[in-house]
Amino acid sequence: MADTTYGSCCIDEVGALHIDAECVVHYGQTCLSPTSVLPAFFVFGKASINVSSCVKHLIDYASKSDKPIMILYGLEYAHVIPHIQEEIGLSKTESQLKLSVANILCSFISPSKDPRESMEHPRPYSESDSSDSLSSSRSYRLGGLTWDLPEGSKIEDYLLFWIGSDSSAFANVVLTFNGCDIVRYDAEEDSLSSFGVMCCRYYLVEKAKDANIIGILVGTLGVAGYLHMIHHMQALISAAGKKSYILAMGRPNPAKLANFPECDVFIYISCAQTALLDSKEFMSPVITPFEANLAFSRGSEWTGAYLMHFQDVINSVKSESEAHSGLEEPRFSFFQGGYVEDHKTNDQAKNGEEDTGETMALVQAAEKALQLRGNDHNSLTKQTAAKSGPEYFLRRAYRGLEINSENTSPEPYIVGRSGKASGYKHE
Repeated sequence: MADTTYGSCCIDEVGALHIDAECVVHYGQTCLSPTSVLPAFFVFGKASINVSSCVKHLIDYASKSDKPIMILYGLEYAHVIPHIQEEIGLSKTESQLKLSVANILCSFISPSKDPRESMEHPRPYSESDSSDSLSSSRSYRLGGLTWDLPEGSKIEDYLLFWIGSDSSAFANVVLTFNGCDIVRYDAEEDSLSSFGVMCCRYYLVEKAKDANIIGILVGTLGVAGYLHMIHHMQALISAAGKKSYILAMGRPNPAKLANFPECDVFIYISCAQTALLDSKEFMSPVITPFEANLAFSRGSEWTGAYLMHFQDVINSVKSESEAHSGLEEPRFSFFQGGYVEDHKTNDQAKNGEEDTGETMALVQAAEKALQLRGNDHNSLTKQTAAKSGPEYFLRRAYRGLEINSENTSPEPYIVGRSGKASGYKHE
Protein backbone atom coordinates (compact mmCIF):
# COMPACT_ATOMS: atom_id res chain seq x y z
CA MET A 1 0.00 0.00 0.00
CA ALA A 2 1.03 3.60 -0.45
CA ASP A 3 1.40 6.24 2.26
CA THR A 4 -1.20 6.32 5.02
CA THR A 5 -3.97 8.87 5.35
CA TYR A 6 -2.79 9.90 8.80
CA GLY A 7 0.60 9.37 10.45
CA SER A 8 3.07 7.16 8.60
CA CYS A 9 4.10 5.53 11.88
CA CYS A 10 0.64 3.99 12.43
CA ILE A 11 -0.80 0.86 10.85
CA ASP A 12 -3.10 1.72 7.94
CA GLU A 13 -5.91 -0.62 8.95
CA VAL A 14 -8.50 1.25 6.89
CA GLY A 15 -6.51 0.83 3.69
CA ALA A 16 -5.80 -2.81 4.48
CA LEU A 17 -9.47 -3.58 5.08
CA HIS A 18 -10.34 -2.15 1.67
CA ILE A 19 -8.45 -5.04 0.06
CA ASP A 20 -9.72 -7.61 2.60
CA ALA A 21 -6.27 -8.09 4.11
CA GLU A 22 -5.87 -10.43 7.07
CA CYS A 23 -2.49 -9.10 8.20
CA VAL A 24 -0.29 -6.03 7.65
CA VAL A 25 3.50 -5.88 7.28
CA HIS A 26 4.68 -2.40 8.23
CA TYR A 27 8.05 -1.09 7.00
CA GLY A 28 9.95 1.87 8.39
CA GLN A 29 9.16 4.23 11.25
CA THR A 30 6.53 2.98 13.67
CA CYS A 31 5.08 3.91 17.04
CA LEU A 32 4.01 0.32 17.82
CA SER A 33 0.56 1.54 18.84
CA PRO A 34 -1.91 -1.31 19.48
CA THR A 35 -4.16 -2.11 16.54
CA SER A 36 -7.95 -2.43 16.59
CA VAL A 37 -8.71 -5.15 14.02
CA LEU A 38 -5.72 -6.57 12.14
CA PRO A 39 -2.47 -8.14 13.38
CA ALA A 40 0.73 -6.49 12.17
CA PHE A 41 4.38 -7.40 11.62
CA PHE A 42 7.06 -4.71 11.77
CA VAL A 43 10.26 -4.28 9.77
CA PHE A 44 12.21 -1.43 11.37
CA GLY A 45 14.94 -1.01 8.76
CA LYS A 46 18.68 -0.61 9.27
CA ALA A 47 20.11 2.90 9.39
CA SER A 48 23.87 3.34 9.07
CA ILE A 49 25.92 4.47 12.06
CA ASN A 50 29.58 4.68 13.08
CA VAL A 51 29.65 2.35 16.08
CA SER A 52 33.15 3.30 17.23
CA SER A 53 32.38 7.02 17.15
CA CYS A 54 29.08 6.53 18.97
CA VAL A 55 30.76 4.52 21.74
CA LYS A 56 33.52 7.13 22.05
CA HIS A 57 30.99 9.95 22.49
CA LEU A 58 29.07 7.84 25.00
CA ILE A 59 32.12 7.03 27.12
CA ASP A 60 33.44 10.60 27.02
CA TYR A 61 30.12 12.04 28.16
CA ALA A 62 29.54 9.32 30.77
CA SER A 63 32.90 10.04 32.37
CA LYS A 64 31.70 13.60 33.13
CA SER A 65 28.57 12.45 34.95
CA ASP A 66 28.06 10.38 38.08
CA LYS A 67 24.59 9.25 37.04
CA PRO A 68 23.85 5.81 35.60
CA ILE A 69 23.07 5.88 31.88
CA MET A 70 20.04 4.44 30.12
CA ILE A 71 20.58 3.97 26.38
CA LEU A 72 17.48 4.63 24.27
CA TYR A 73 17.40 4.63 20.50
CA GLY A 74 15.31 4.94 17.39
CA LEU A 75 14.04 1.61 16.15
CA GLU A 76 16.02 2.00 12.93
CA TYR A 77 19.21 1.64 15.01
CA ALA A 78 18.12 -1.50 16.84
CA HIS A 79 20.34 -3.71 14.67
CA VAL A 80 23.55 -2.03 15.91
CA ILE A 81 22.78 -2.16 19.65
CA PRO A 82 24.52 -5.55 20.12
CA HIS A 83 27.61 -4.15 18.36
CA ILE A 84 27.56 -1.07 20.61
CA GLN A 85 27.35 -3.26 23.71
CA GLU A 86 30.23 -5.37 22.40
CA GLU A 87 32.32 -2.25 21.71
CA ILE A 88 31.67 -0.96 25.22
CA GLY A 89 32.66 -4.34 26.66
CA LEU A 90 36.02 -4.14 24.91
CA SER A 91 36.76 -0.71 26.36
CA LYS A 92 38.78 -0.33 29.55
CA THR A 93 36.14 1.82 31.23
CA GLU A 94 33.38 -0.79 31.18
CA SER A 95 33.70 -1.54 34.90
CA GLN A 96 33.42 2.16 35.74
CA LEU A 97 30.25 2.77 33.72
CA LYS A 98 26.73 2.01 34.88
CA LEU A 99 24.95 1.35 31.61
CA SER A 100 21.52 -0.06 30.87
CA VAL A 101 20.07 -0.66 27.42
CA ALA A 102 16.39 -0.64 26.47
CA ASN A 103 14.97 -3.52 24.46
CA ILE A 104 12.50 -3.56 21.59
CA LEU A 105 8.96 -4.07 22.82
CA CYS A 106 7.94 -6.46 20.05
CA SER A 107 7.97 -7.00 16.30
CA PHE A 108 4.41 -8.35 16.11
CA ILE A 109 1.14 -6.92 17.43
CA SER A 110 -2.17 -8.73 17.63
CA PRO A 111 -5.41 -6.85 18.41
CA SER A 112 -7.05 -7.56 21.75
CA LYS A 113 -10.67 -8.60 22.09
CA ASP A 114 -11.08 -6.45 25.19
CA PRO A 115 -11.10 -2.72 24.26
CA ARG A 116 -9.80 -1.71 27.66
CA GLU A 117 -6.91 -4.15 27.39
CA SER A 118 -6.03 -2.96 23.89
CA MET A 119 -5.73 0.61 25.16
CA GLU A 120 -3.08 -0.44 27.67
CA HIS A 121 0.13 0.52 25.98
CA PRO A 122 3.57 1.53 27.07
CA ARG A 123 4.38 2.79 30.50
CA PRO A 124 1.99 1.80 33.31
CA TYR A 125 0.21 4.62 35.07
CA SER A 126 -0.52 4.85 38.78
CA GLU A 127 -3.95 6.25 39.66
CA SER A 128 -2.86 7.18 43.18
CA ASP A 129 -0.78 10.21 42.24
CA SER A 130 0.07 11.46 38.79
CA SER A 131 2.97 13.54 40.08
CA ASP A 132 5.17 10.54 40.81
CA SER A 133 3.76 8.18 38.20
CA LEU A 134 7.05 8.22 36.35
CA SER A 135 8.97 7.01 39.37
CA SER A 136 6.49 4.65 41.06
CA SER A 137 6.91 1.85 38.52
CA ARG A 138 10.03 -0.17 37.76
CA SER A 139 8.91 -1.07 34.25
CA TYR A 140 8.81 1.48 31.43
CA ARG A 141 7.58 1.29 27.85
CA LEU A 142 7.78 4.14 25.39
CA GLY A 143 8.23 4.53 21.64
CA GLY A 144 8.47 0.80 21.01
CA LEU A 145 11.12 0.34 23.73
CA THR A 146 10.87 -1.30 27.13
CA TRP A 147 13.26 -1.34 30.09
CA ASP A 148 13.31 -2.16 33.80
CA LEU A 149 14.97 -0.32 36.65
CA PRO A 150 16.49 -1.91 39.77
CA GLU A 151 14.50 -1.89 42.99
CA GLY A 152 14.57 1.53 44.62
CA SER A 153 15.78 3.36 41.51
CA LYS A 154 14.00 6.27 39.85
CA ILE A 155 14.09 7.27 36.21
CA GLU A 156 14.97 10.82 37.27
CA ASP A 157 18.28 9.49 38.64
CA TYR A 158 19.34 8.31 35.18
CA LEU A 159 20.93 10.12 32.27
CA LEU A 160 19.07 9.22 29.09
CA PHE A 161 21.35 8.74 26.08
CA TRP A 162 19.32 8.78 22.86
CA ILE A 163 20.78 7.36 19.64
CA GLY A 164 18.94 8.70 16.61
CA SER A 165 17.63 11.79 14.88
CA ASP A 166 15.54 14.63 16.29
CA SER A 167 12.31 12.82 15.44
CA SER A 168 8.84 12.70 16.95
CA ALA A 169 9.89 9.65 18.97
CA PHE A 170 12.67 11.66 20.58
CA ALA A 171 10.31 14.57 21.27
CA ASN A 172 8.02 12.10 23.01
CA VAL A 173 10.90 10.98 25.24
CA VAL A 174 11.87 14.57 26.08
CA LEU A 175 8.32 15.51 27.11
CA THR A 176 7.55 12.30 29.01
CA PHE A 177 10.80 12.28 30.97
CA ASN A 178 11.24 16.03 31.30
CA GLY A 179 12.78 15.61 34.75
CA CYS A 180 15.77 13.70 33.37
CA ASP A 181 19.01 14.85 31.80
CA ILE A 182 18.82 13.87 28.13
CA VAL A 183 21.60 13.70 25.56
CA ARG A 184 21.08 12.88 21.88
CA TYR A 185 23.69 11.38 19.57
CA ASP A 186 23.03 12.25 15.93
CA ALA A 187 24.44 9.44 13.79
CA GLU A 188 24.32 11.50 10.60
CA GLU A 189 26.07 14.55 12.06
CA ASP A 190 28.25 12.49 14.44
CA SER A 191 27.63 14.96 17.27
CA LEU A 192 25.98 15.27 20.68
CA SER A 193 23.17 17.60 21.70
CA SER A 194 21.88 18.14 25.23
CA PHE A 195 18.30 19.05 26.11
CA GLY A 196 16.62 20.41 29.21
CA VAL A 197 13.02 20.67 30.34
CA MET A 198 10.54 21.68 27.63
CA CYS A 199 8.07 24.19 29.08
CA CYS A 200 6.76 25.66 25.83
CA ARG A 201 3.71 23.37 25.96
CA TYR A 202 2.52 25.14 29.12
CA TYR A 203 1.77 28.23 27.01
CA LEU A 204 -0.65 26.20 24.87
CA VAL A 205 -2.44 24.90 27.97
CA GLU A 206 -3.04 28.42 29.26
CA LYS A 207 -4.18 29.50 25.80
CA ALA A 208 -6.70 26.64 25.66
CA LYS A 209 -8.26 27.64 28.99
CA ASP A 210 -9.71 30.79 27.40
CA ALA A 211 -11.09 28.92 24.37
CA ASN A 212 -14.86 28.64 23.87
CA ILE A 213 -15.02 26.61 20.65
CA ILE A 214 -12.81 23.53 20.39
CA GLY A 215 -12.17 21.38 17.33
CA ILE A 216 -11.41 17.68 17.90
CA LEU A 217 -9.10 16.49 15.11
CA VAL A 218 -9.31 12.77 14.34
CA GLY A 219 -5.69 11.85 13.62
CA THR A 220 -6.05 8.08 13.49
CA LEU A 221 -8.58 5.40 12.64
CA GLY A 222 -6.41 2.43 13.57
CA VAL A 223 -4.99 3.00 17.04
CA ALA A 224 -7.00 1.07 19.60
CA GLY A 225 -9.09 3.27 21.88
CA TYR A 226 -9.21 6.35 19.63
CA LEU A 227 -13.03 6.38 19.58
CA HIS A 228 -13.18 6.12 23.36
CA MET A 229 -10.79 9.05 23.63
CA ILE A 230 -12.94 11.16 21.28
CA HIS A 231 -16.04 10.54 23.42
CA HIS A 232 -14.00 11.31 26.52
CA MET A 233 -12.89 14.65 25.07
CA GLN A 234 -16.48 15.52 24.12
CA ALA A 235 -17.67 14.86 27.67
CA LEU A 236 -14.79 16.85 29.14
CA ILE A 237 -15.42 19.86 26.89
CA SER A 238 -19.17 19.78 27.50
CA ALA A 239 -18.65 19.63 31.28
CA ALA A 240 -16.48 22.74 31.01
CA GLY A 241 -19.31 24.65 29.31
CA LYS A 242 -17.65 24.81 25.91
CA LYS A 243 -18.64 23.74 22.40
CA SER A 244 -16.82 21.04 20.44
CA TYR A 245 -16.80 19.91 16.81
CA ILE A 246 -15.30 16.67 15.45
CA LEU A 247 -13.17 17.14 12.32
CA ALA A 248 -11.75 14.30 10.19
CA MET A 249 -9.39 15.66 7.54
CA GLY A 250 -6.40 13.33 7.40
CA ARG A 251 -3.09 14.94 8.21
CA PRO A 252 -3.71 18.47 9.51
CA ASN A 253 -1.86 21.43 8.03
CA PRO A 254 -2.29 25.21 8.35
CA ALA A 255 -4.34 25.45 5.14
CA LYS A 256 -6.86 22.84 6.28
CA LEU A 257 -7.32 24.24 9.78
CA ALA A 258 -7.66 27.78 8.39
CA ASN A 259 -11.05 26.71 7.04
CA PHE A 260 -12.33 26.58 10.64
CA PRO A 261 -11.58 30.05 12.03
CA GLU A 262 -14.33 29.71 14.62
CA CYS A 263 -12.27 27.13 16.55
CA ASP A 264 -10.12 28.75 19.22
CA VAL A 265 -8.06 25.59 19.80
CA PHE A 266 -7.75 22.09 18.33
CA ILE A 267 -7.25 18.77 20.12
CA TYR A 268 -5.30 16.23 18.06
CA ILE A 269 -6.36 12.61 18.72
CA SER A 270 -3.55 10.43 17.36
CA CYS A 271 -0.74 8.13 18.38
CA ALA A 272 1.92 9.33 20.80
CA GLN A 273 4.52 10.13 18.14
CA THR A 274 2.32 12.23 15.84
CA ALA A 275 0.34 14.06 18.55
CA LEU A 276 3.04 16.70 19.08
CA LEU A 277 2.45 19.20 16.29
CA ASP A 278 4.42 22.41 15.99
CA SER A 279 1.52 24.87 15.87
CA LYS A 280 3.58 27.98 15.13
CA GLU A 281 2.21 28.19 11.59
CA PHE A 282 -1.38 27.42 12.60
CA MET A 283 -3.94 30.13 13.27
CA SER A 284 -5.05 28.33 16.45
CA PRO A 285 -3.02 26.18 18.86
CA VAL A 286 -3.05 22.38 18.49
CA ILE A 287 -2.81 20.50 21.79
CA THR A 288 -2.79 16.88 22.95
CA PRO A 289 -5.55 15.15 24.98
CA PHE A 290 -3.40 15.37 28.11
CA GLU A 291 -3.03 19.12 27.68
CA ALA A 292 -6.79 19.35 27.12
CA ASN A 293 -7.35 17.66 30.48
CA LEU A 294 -5.17 20.25 32.16
CA ALA A 295 -6.98 23.11 30.42
CA PHE A 296 -10.60 22.02 30.86
CA SER A 297 -10.50 20.24 34.24
CA ARG A 298 -10.96 22.67 37.11
CA GLY A 299 -8.40 22.31 39.88
CA SER A 300 -5.88 20.36 37.80
CA GLU A 301 -2.27 21.50 37.82
CA TRP A 302 0.71 20.45 35.77
CA THR A 303 2.98 18.50 38.12
CA GLY A 304 5.68 17.86 35.51
CA ALA A 305 4.40 14.45 34.45
CA TYR A 306 3.43 14.28 30.78
CA LEU A 307 1.12 11.50 29.56
CA MET A 308 0.75 10.57 25.91
CA HIS A 309 -1.20 7.31 25.77
CA PHE A 310 -4.97 7.10 25.88
CA GLN A 311 -5.37 4.90 28.97
CA ASP A 312 -2.94 7.01 31.02
CA VAL A 313 -4.83 10.19 30.15
CA ILE A 314 -8.23 8.72 31.06
CA ASN A 315 -6.93 7.35 34.36
CA SER A 316 -5.45 10.70 35.30
CA VAL A 317 -8.80 12.43 34.76
CA LYS A 318 -10.60 9.89 36.95
CA SER A 319 -8.23 10.47 39.85
CA GLU A 320 -8.44 14.26 39.51
CA SER A 321 -12.24 14.31 39.27
CA GLU A 322 -12.54 12.31 42.48
CA ALA A 323 -10.21 14.66 44.32
CA HIS A 324 -11.81 17.89 43.06
CA SER A 325 -15.18 18.92 44.45
CA GLY A 326 -17.05 22.06 45.38
CA LEU A 327 -18.38 25.07 43.52
CA GLU A 328 -16.35 26.45 40.65
CA GLU A 329 -14.86 29.84 41.36
CA PRO A 330 -13.59 32.39 38.83
CA ARG A 331 -10.17 31.51 37.46
CA PHE A 332 -7.31 33.81 36.57
CA SER A 333 -6.57 34.25 32.86
CA PHE A 334 -2.99 35.14 31.97
CA PHE A 335 -4.03 36.37 28.53
CA GLN A 336 -6.94 38.56 29.68
CA GLY A 337 -5.10 39.76 32.77
CA GLY A 338 -7.87 39.15 35.29
CA TYR A 339 -10.38 36.71 36.74
CA VAL A 340 -12.95 35.21 34.38
CA GLU A 341 -15.94 32.94 34.83
CA ASP A 342 -16.88 30.05 32.61
CA HIS A 343 -20.14 30.38 30.70
CA LYS A 344 -21.72 27.34 32.30
CA THR A 345 -22.08 26.94 36.07
CA ASN A 346 -23.33 24.19 38.28
CA ASP A 347 -26.35 26.22 39.36
CA GLN A 348 -27.52 26.60 35.78
CA ALA A 349 -27.25 22.88 35.19
CA LYS A 350 -29.30 22.13 38.30
CA ASN A 351 -32.05 24.64 37.51
CA GLY A 352 -32.44 23.42 33.96
CA GLU A 353 -31.43 26.72 32.42
CA GLU A 354 -28.88 25.12 30.13
CA ASP A 355 -31.36 24.12 27.43
CA THR A 356 -33.00 27.53 27.44
CA GLY A 357 -29.64 29.26 27.11
CA GLU A 358 -28.68 27.15 24.12
CA THR A 359 -32.05 27.70 22.44
CA MET A 360 -31.86 31.49 22.78
CA ALA A 361 -28.16 31.70 21.90
CA LEU A 362 -28.72 32.96 18.35
CA VAL A 363 -31.39 35.44 19.46
CA GLN A 364 -29.11 36.94 22.07
CA ALA A 365 -26.24 36.98 19.61
CA ALA A 366 -28.31 38.97 17.11
CA GLU A 367 -29.07 41.58 19.75
CA LYS A 368 -25.60 41.88 21.29
CA ALA A 369 -23.25 40.98 18.47
CA LEU A 370 -22.52 44.58 17.45
CA GLN A 371 -23.39 47.74 19.35
CA LEU A 372 -22.81 51.42 18.60
CA ARG A 373 -20.85 53.46 21.10
CA GLY A 374 -22.10 57.05 21.28
CA ASN A 375 -22.62 58.82 17.93
CA ASP A 376 -19.48 57.43 16.32
CA HIS A 377 -20.71 55.03 13.65
CA ASN A 378 -17.18 53.77 13.06
CA SER A 379 -16.80 52.53 16.63
CA LEU A 380 -18.08 48.98 16.97
CA THR A 381 -17.61 46.94 20.10
CA LYS A 382 -17.71 43.15 20.34
CA GLN A 383 -19.44 42.21 23.55
CA THR A 384 -18.35 38.64 24.31
CA ALA A 385 -16.56 35.81 22.57
CA ALA A 386 -18.65 33.44 20.47
CA LYS A 387 -19.65 30.20 22.17
CA SER A 388 -20.63 28.19 19.09
CA GLY A 389 -20.05 28.03 15.35
CA PRO A 390 -23.37 29.62 14.29
CA GLU A 391 -22.89 32.44 16.78
CA TYR A 392 -19.39 33.06 15.44
CA PHE A 393 -20.61 33.36 11.84
CA LEU A 394 -23.56 35.51 12.89
CA ARG A 395 -21.25 37.99 14.53
CA ARG A 396 -18.96 37.97 11.53
CA ALA A 397 -21.81 38.95 9.14
CA TYR A 398 -21.57 42.43 7.59
CA ARG A 399 -24.56 44.66 8.42
CA GLY A 400 -23.93 47.33 5.79
CA LEU A 401 -24.58 51.09 6.01
CA GLU A 402 -26.90 52.66 8.56
CA ILE A 403 -30.04 54.24 7.00
CA ASN A 404 -30.73 57.80 8.13
CA SER A 405 -34.55 57.95 7.89
CA GLU A 406 -34.81 61.54 9.26
CA ASN A 407 -33.01 63.23 6.37
CA THR A 408 -34.74 62.22 3.11
CA SER A 409 -33.44 65.05 0.87
CA PRO A 410 -31.05 63.88 -1.85
CA GLU A 411 -27.42 64.88 -1.70
CA PRO A 412 -26.26 67.41 -4.34
CA TYR A 413 -24.17 66.02 -7.15
CA ILE A 414 -20.50 66.94 -7.47
CA VAL A 415 -18.66 67.35 -10.75
CA GLY A 416 -15.60 65.17 -10.78
CA ARG A 417 -12.29 65.51 -12.57
CA SER A 418 -11.93 64.90 -16.29
CA GLY A 419 -9.00 64.09 -18.49
CA LYS A 420 -6.21 61.53 -18.33
CA ALA A 421 -4.46 60.21 -15.28
CA SER A 422 -1.18 61.64 -16.54
CA GLY A 423 -2.69 65.09 -16.56
CA TYR A 424 -6.22 66.28 -15.71
CA LYS A 425 -7.75 69.36 -17.33
CA HIS A 426 -7.62 71.47 -14.19
CA GLU A 427 -3.92 70.72 -13.64
